[in-house]
Amino acid sequence: MLKRKVMLERNFILSVLALLLALVCNGVTLQGPKHGDPAQPALAAPGGPPALAAPPKTAANPVKDVVQGVEITDPYRWLEDQDSRETRAWIDAQNAYTDSIIPKLPGREQLKQRVSALVKIDAMSPPTVRNGRYFFFKRQADQDQAVLYMRQGLDGKDQILVDPLPMSPDHTVTVNMADVSQDGKMLAYVIRHGGADEVEPHLFDVDARKDLPDSFPKGRYSGFGILADKSGVYLTRLTAEGPRVYFHPISLNKAGDATAAEVEVFGKGYGPEKIVSNNLSDDGRYLTITVSYGSAAEKTDLFFADVSKKGPVVPVTTDLKATSFAQIDGGRMFVRTNWKAPKWRIMEADLKNPAPEHWREVIPESGDVMDGLSLVGGMLAVHTAHDVVGRVKLFDPSGKLVREITLPTLGAISGLGGSWDSGEAFFSFASYYVPPTVYRYDIASGKQSTWSQQKVPIDAAKYEVKQVWYTSKDGTKIPMFLAHAKGLKLDGSNPTLLTGYGGFNLSSTPSFNAFAAAWISSGGVYAVANMRGGGEFGEAWHHAGMLEKKQNVFDDFFAAAEWLIQSKYTSPARLAIRGNSNGGLLMGAAVTQRPELFGAVICGYPLLDMVRYQKFLVAKYWVPEYGSSDDPQQFKWIYAYSPYHHVKPGTKYPAILFLTGDADTRVAPLHARKMTALMQAAGSEKPILLHYDTAAGHSPGTPAGKQVENTTDELNFLFWQLGAK
Repeated sequence: MLKRKVMLERNFILSVLALLLALVCNGVTLQGPKHGDPAQPALAAPGGPPALAAPPKTAANPVKDVVQGVEITDPYRWLEDQDSRETRAWIDAQNAYTDSIIPKLPGREQLKQRVSALVKIDAMSPPTVRNGRYFFFKRQADQDQAVLYMRQGLDGKDQILVDPLPMSPDHTVTVNMADVSQDGKMLAYVIRHGGADEVEPHLFDVDARKDLPDSFPKGRYSGFGILADKSGVYLTRLTAEGPRVYFHPISLNKAGDATAAEVEVFGKGYGPEKIVSNNLSDDGRYLTITVSYGSAAEKTDLFFADVSKKGPVVPVTTDLKATSFAQIDGGRMFVRTNWKAPKWRIMEADLKNPAPEHWREVIPESGDVMDGLSLVGGMLAVHTAHDVVGRVKLFDPSGKLVREITLPTLGAISGLGGSWDSGEAFFSFASYYVPPTVYRYDIASGKQSTWSQQKVPIDAAKYEVKQVWYTSKDGTKIPMFLAHAKGLKLDGSNPTLLTGYGGFNLSSTPSFNAFAAAWISSGGVYAVANMRGGGEFGEAWHHAGMLEKKQNVFDDFFAAAEWLIQSKYTSPARLAIRGNSNGGLLMGAAVTQRPELFGAVICGYPLLDMVRYQKFLVAKYWVPEYGSSDDPQQFKWIYAYSPYHHVKPGTKYPAILFLTGDADTRVAPLHARKMTALMQAAGSEKPILLHYDTAAGHSPGTPAGKQVENTTDELNFLFWQLGAK
């Protein structure tokens, strides 16, 4: 759910990656029955994998390119054409091959029951509060998707506003909230089909319980704010020329052309490789605009306008080589920035003279990373990370510490979310085996109470989460979270799942998901490495894993695997790895550089052909993070690790399950298609499988029933290949 102000910076980072509206409680694996741990079934037959039929034959039609003086042969270029008859036939054949194997693995039904218990349960999101009205998503245990509700007052009756379930027979349509008017009488929501990043915005009359006649084109939006008087909305939409901010006057009584009345407010001159996001202040008076120069966010420009006075767009930063995020509430602008502060600091800008040289430091940089800022109840809620462990501290506007929010255990906090002029706020807390609990927080007193709590069939007392540190190839100390049953025997036999991300300044913190919970409750060890490239220790940590230093991320991951093996948690034959998106690139590098370390791999929605990645979909956004083969020097870095170009016939690769789908409009599915064909042709003794979902994509939105099937398939594949029971 995209909130107008709450967690603005986190939502912008998400928009940096995909220009999508953030989502709460849709496609999130949740939890199950309400009675303790289920029995532990045998998850795979003893012994090795059964004999397999050969994978479908894929025609090799080599295409030769000369890139920066290097001749490169691509045997499966034809699979880049997603809509060709030949590609569709190939996808059908691959899915049939996968379906002939995974659904027939032993132990599947018992495992499916456990996963279903973890996914199918009542769940609620934190609410957005406007004028005494609480707007939130709720999904019943027997529902595939979350429904948008409103509650009048804390103790009011839950009332359905928008239900996505009737919108598609296969329940692949989801609804996300974009904004709510200050008086709580109008809301903006978006419809998403499958997992595509493109959405269809709608305006909704809360009292009349019906859509307004305004229409908006399907597209990529990164900002949607309703004015306090409900006369219009400010929105950012990606066009063919680039991202543009528009003012859309609201048509209360008559339908009109979707964009005819819109006025372009900002964006002229910015091309499609730039990312623009807008946000309205709580009182609807000020519009802030953020421009990012690519998804690495090495540089951002800030602008604002007093729209209540129809004021001009005023620049705040335009030539500052730093990342900054601004919020305006109570007539004051606060900026979280890494300008001269790699671990970030909080500044205040004078709206009459907002240039950086006039900023006032409110909260200085410290040893902890400041990874978020929320303005709630007249306070600054600063989200920090101490050695990757999240904290939230409240400061008054002068920068004086008021208190730190107490958290129940080692985990991740999302929020604090609320309004500047309200003393009520909400946050969510979770860990690997602890499902999200949403707390209502009183800003003045610091008292917290439970808004919603999800029940899972896991006895948390039986498990533990701890943090360990290991040494990477170049001597850098890297932290890693481990979750497993208490009293685990370190005899090298434990099935272990290692994952990580290592990119785009994003941090991997302990959070709940059904996959991890099912893995841990089945006797496995779940490990998350906090590699360089992420945001765990500030911008310097990010820089150490991007561009020419990307290999550091892979080396950090290999060192994590070696530590788990040397510490007797597991062995190569019992070690599985899993990653999606940028984490899928990590999986590709792991397989091609250190195949002997791993027993099984799940590689989801990956980037793999790094020589051509920037040519497809929105991948130009990522050039500041990875570089581009169009640049001679950057080509050398990329070609040195590009997984698609380092597959060697005859190598003993681990078993691999590739995941992708047609609705991925962020990372082109062609990467998984081409890599599947190439690795199958390499003659691996282990299965190389592709699960290609014609309705799934990068963004969340998979129906709960399909989540159960997919998670069961992934877990069963891994337990089968690790020989676990």
